[in-house]
Amino acid sequence: MVLEKQPLDFLTWLLSGPVDDIGALPRFLITVAVLVVLALLVGFLIALVRYGPLKGGDLTYRVVATGMSELLRISPRRIWALARLAIKESFRRRVLVALVIFFLILLFAGWFLKTDYQQPSKLLFRFVLTATTYLVLLIALLVSAFSLPADIRSKTIHTVVTKPVRAGDIVLGRILGFTIVGTLLLVIMSVCSYVFVVRTLHHTHDVEINSLENTVDADNHVIGKSGRTTNNDFHRHEVEMDAAGNGRAVSTYSHEHEITPIEGTGRTEYRISGPIGYLQARVPQYGRLRFLNRQGTDAARGISVGNEWTYRSFIEGGSQAAAIWTFDGINAAALRESEGRLYLPVELIVRVFRTYKGNIEQGIQGSLRVRNPDTGLQSSEEIFTARDASINTFNIPTKLYAGEREVELLSDLVSKDGRLEVVVRCIDSAQYYGFAQPDCYLGHPDASPLWNYVKAQFGIWIQMVLVIAIGVTCSTLLNGPVAMLFTVSFILLGFFREFFVKVATGEQVGGGPVESLVRLVTQKNLITDLGDNFGTRLMHATDSVLTSAMLSLAQVLPDFRAFSTVDYVAEGFNIPASQLAQDLTVTAAYVAGLFVIGYFFLRTREVGK
Repeated sequence: MVLEKQPLDFLTWLLSGPVDDIGALPRFLITVAVLVVLALLVGFLIALVRYGPLKGGDLTYRVVATGMSELLRISPRRIWALARLAIKESFRRRVLVALVIFFLILLFAGWFLKTDYQQPSKLLFRFVLTATTYLVLLIALLVSAFSLPADIRSKTIHTVVTKPVRAGDIVLGRILGFTIVGTLLLVIMSVCSYVFVVRTLHHTHDVEINSLENTVDADNHVIGKSGRTTNNDFHRHEVEMDAAGNGRAVSTYSHEHEITPIEGTGRTEYRISGPIGYLQARVPQYGRLRFLNRQGTDAARGISVGNEWTYRSFIEGGSQAAAIWTFDGINAAALRESEGRLYLPVELIVRVFRTYKGNIEQGIQGSLRVRNPDTGLQSSEEIFTARDASINTFNIPTKLYAGEREVELLSDLVSKDGRLEVVVRCIDSAQYYGFAQPDCYLGHPDASPLWNYVKAQFGIWIQMVLVIAIGVTCSTLLNGPVAMLFTVSFILLGFFREFFVKVATGEQVGGGPVESLVRLVTQKNLITDLGDNFGTRLMHATDSVLTSAMLSLAQVLPDFRAFSTVDYVAEGFNIPASQLAQDLTVTAAYVAGLFVIGYFFLRTREVGK
């Protein structure tokens, strides 16, 4: 699954944040204030050493006052002129070679990415989006980090600064120009990627006429036919048709096909459509997960089956162990309609753990029921065979049975405050079902898969803009290779920001940086006591300073991993609009801050004065 929890509403995230936290805007203002004070202090200390207290203070004041005045007088016309210059320069540097490389990647990818995978759309979308991300970010890194230093080294920048332009115009013009170039490349790559995925997934089948058998009702009347399709693209489908010959090829490999009869041929023939269901944008509603142990009492988690990754925990089959999700806000609006019948769509992802192989062709059985959390009234069990690591769909009707009694879903099983529990158990003894928080959800009407794909490209664009802003800012002070290395370091730290914060806060095992290095060199494990002496006290004191510095640095690092929306599209889930709004706001804040820093950096160079 993609989401452990739903992203906060944009205004909540911006102003108040989650519980026991502050909003993004107050945190941004605090960070800006701290950085401004530190920058003024460092600038004044440097001026103090070089010119003395009076002249140093006056110089610091004039630099800040002049800088702020110039920043407020930037010209859109000059910025656009410099942006066009950056665009022409990018094309002279042959950035379009990136498109040739991307086309070659897609050309040869068809040889290696086979569609015999259980979820081929997941594999293909993850591949094309990841390839697009890395290639676009690489191009953004190269053009932004090397452009300004190359102009300064070749002295072509002097033809610009002799015009009535300011350092701020140069920095913002570069960022805008490179962003336009990167956007053009991204649009072309995204269109080609989408066509590649759709064409690779497209296929059809034929109905095996000899496999068709009549299906009858309780009165032995023929109501349709069943059979199977031919084996194409490494799989076949079971066929279900009505008496008129209309039907479907039952879902397998994450898709299905529609079947219609071909009229006027004089013989029995059927037309099977292209695949349906590969491209999805599910809109889930998540609940809160809790567990019952094998005795049927509440437990914080399920049991461990020995997996190192503890994201999911397991319930034991053939016992009273259960996974229970509680959903809020259940009312008539949550119901969906199909063929004149209302139902509540529940989708469940099960990870199966077998303690013995048994019949590997036979799945592990489980049960699902819905329950009123207040009264305890619950529906009769619905027995199912789990599709491991795939989505199991349940359409809960509005009329159910609780034993012999007929009950209404909304009036009897949903509590007065709109809560409903979904209870899942594993039936087969000595086998296990594994669950995590987002593995069960209610399905709202799907969003547009194409629009969801566009939103994923927007997520890549956000990362590209951030890389360009970092690269241009670094290039205002450093030469090309050093600016590139510094930008790469910033990006890598951003991708591993969560680990970085855990080290800084002491959550990561192994102690601080110095203690971890000591244990690594001396080959002492984590449970070995290092003793209490001057060396260990000095080591811990040093770690305290370093971790504080790391935590401070982590506060200004962009979380690149959080910007990625590849998993949403690959797994077939809709990208929340609030998530994109948050990412865009964060990126705008970084670009604004980097622009100001880049302006003052460029002012320190001779060409910027």
